[in-house]
This record gives sequence, C-alpha cells and structure tokens, in this order.
Amino acid sequence: MNYKLAGKRALVTGSSAGLGEAIAKMLADEGVHVIVHGRNADRTTAVVTSIIESGGSAEAVLGDLSSDEGADMVANSALKSGPVDILVNNAGFYAHTGWSNTTCVDWMEVFNVNVVSYVRMIQRFVPDMKKQGWGRVINIGGGLGIQPINDLPHYNASLAARHNMSVSLARQLNGTGITSNVVAPGAIMNPGVEQWLRNAAPQRGWGTDLAAIERNAVKDIVPNDTNRFGRQEEVAAAVAYLASPYADYISGALLRVDGGTVRSI
Repeated sequence: MNYKLAGKRALVTGSSAGLGEAIAKMLADEGVHVIVHGRNADRTTAVVTSIIESGGSAEAVLGDLSSDEGADMVANSALKSGPVDILVNNAGFYAHTGWSNTTCVDWMEVFNVNVVSYVRMIQRFVPDMKKQGWGRVINIGGGLGIQPINDLPHYNASLAARHNMSVSLARQLNGTGITSNVVAPGAIMNPGVEQWLRNAAPQRGWGTDLAAIERNAVKDIVPNDTNRFGRQEEVAAAVAYLASPYADYISGALLRVDGGTVRSI
C-alpha cells in the first residue's frame, strides 16, 4: 500500500535489531528516509546497508538515550541532514524479575530508559515539527501496560507510563498538525522468543514442531483470538499507518496489535 510517505524523514530509536529494525525497513519501503539508531555501530550500519541495498534511503546515528548527553548526540546527528518528520520511540529494555527481586535502582533504571528516554527525544524533535506544522510521534507501548502480569512490575508500569504520556502529549499538541499515538504490541514472534519456545517446549509438552509449539504456547501463556503470536511486520505496518496522512484524524490513540489478548473495549 502507498501510505503517501515518500520524502518524509523518520528517526526510529532502537532500530539496529528486532522490532525497531522491522519498523525502519517498512518505513523505508514506503519511501521514507530512515535514520536508524543504535548503540552498536556494526549492527546499526548493517541495517542501513540492508535498506540501501533494497533500494531505500537510510543513515545511521549512534548514541545512548539514557543520558541527556547521549540524547543530544543522537538528535544533533539526526538533524544534521534535515528535519525529522516522524519520531518512533522504540528503544527500551527489561529484565525478567518480580516484586521480590526488583530493587528501587532497577525501577529507576527501567523508567529512565523506557520512559525518560522517550521524553528526551520528544523534547528534541517536536519543536522543529511545530515549525513545519506537521509531524508524528509514535511511541511503542505494550499490552502489559493495560493488562499487567504479576512479574515484571517495573516494566509493566513503564509501559503504562508511555501510554499515559502519549495521550498527554496529544492534548498538548492540539492544533499543531502533530499527532501523538501509541502502538501496543502483544506477544510477538522473534528469534529470541522462538528460541525460548523451543527450549521450554519439552518441559511443557508443547511438541517439537514450531507450529505446534506456537499454538500450544499461545493456549497456555498468551491466549488470544488468532491462536498465534504476532509478527514484527504486523506491528511495523501499524506504525506506518499512524505515520501516514491517512491517520491525520487519529491522535491520543492506542492501537493494540495483540490478536485480542487484552480483553477490554
């Protein structure tokens, strides 16, 4: 589909691998000049090279968004060759811990990386979008911000914070031509998830064939209406839509890409 994005410029944070890479590549396929961000030079450059070899346009920026200095470095590099029309905040992390072994330091670190880093990017790019009279801020959230589980309390809460701040930003941007929205993925298949499923399958009786493992894992741990895990490209497509002029009338919204995992209206 032609999302009418040709000639736009987008920064996708945390796009040297995984979901961010899928988003960067889909935007590039739509004619967007993509600024690929990462902390590892080799991985970030590899994504840029792949996009260019596929006929797209891209460049790399490096920096750690967990500090103001790192955010400045990324912003200055990204803006060097022109304004950024589309900001996709995707970078983040979490550790598999629960209430009993997540320290206050862990909470602060996760909120700094998962929430404050988003704020840093918004503060550095939205002012120029206002001057242009058009822009997109798309924050990657998640189903655990709506329907939290008993573990990962700091991660659950950081996703909820992303959702809340995105709506607040949308209200603040009233009349500017800039929209602020959230894409909230559910359980998404990627190489790491696939490996975890294969390792867990023998103990859980999920079978040996990946298709059977996936069906059984969905039933046991992430029941949804599609009976499968999502794919990174499906999340990327939601981002591309919200980035496009077709989504001019959508702001302050949360678009769940979760197969119906979250049972709410």
